Amino acid sequence: MDSAAGQILYPLHRCKTVHLVRHAQGVHNVAGEKNHDEYMSYDYFDAHLTPLGWNQVDNLRKHVKATGLSKTVELVVVSPLLRTMQTAVGVFGGEVYTDGISEQPLMMENVGHSDHLAVSSLNCPPFIAVELCREQIGVHPCDKRRTISEYRNMFPAIDFSLIENEEDILWKPDVREKVEAVSARGLKFLEWLWTRKEKEIAIVTHSSFLFNTLRAFGNDCHPNIKSEIRKHMIGSSESTTNFPGKIPRGPDVPSEAAD
Repeated sequence: MDSAAGQILYPLHRCKTVHLVRHAQGVHNVAGEKNHDEYMSYDYFDAHLTPLGWNQVDNLRKHVKATGLSKTVELVVVSPLLRTMQTAVGVFGGEVYTDGISEQPLMMENVGHSDHLAVSSLNCPPFIAVELCREQIGVHPCDKRRTISEYRNMFPAIDFSLIENEEDILWKPDVREKVEAVSARGLKFLEWLWTRKEKEIAIVTHSSFLFNTLRAFGNDCHPNIKSEIRKHMIGSSESTTNFPGKIPRGPDVPSEAAD
């Protein structure tokens, strides 16, 4: 490493461990891979996961359990869109929900045409939905959210109390949020994250949000680290981590690729 890039030390008690997760494959990703114009279609409003996406969720859940992360993550923060909440609950949620459990389920059965069983909120961290970590907003119907009442019926144990508006007032059909605005929103989100008492937090969000947030960092790092921080989090055929993920393979293009 080039020492000119600088070295910085921080006391552990001043730090948080944040696990960044991009949602699994959505139906809009598949359609957009074939034709970018499909990102403009209301057929993919608040897009849900594909069967392949659920397989990706299952693989990541196995990894989270095998590495012990399921026992150390204290909070799951999730973007209030269907595909991210399905991913978050599937990866970090409890086991299958059964009748007779007094606690509300994290996710009801068959949410988002998934044929997925209900998921328990027992023996897992709390979940909270935050609009600051939503995908780049506007124009693409797949990035428009439902009403909070609808989501509460689908995901009873997710905390939506930080979302002020019942309707999605942020999404506009003719105005796409500029990438600079996404970056600024991402930094505001990180500032909010620092106010949380939890030390180990999982964030389940979107490719464009992650890319445009993380590109604000790395200027004082070695170029190799800078490039690693700023790369898109999308599917690939190989993995350089101990997670075998992105398997099974499939189209996984983020919606901002249409831009």
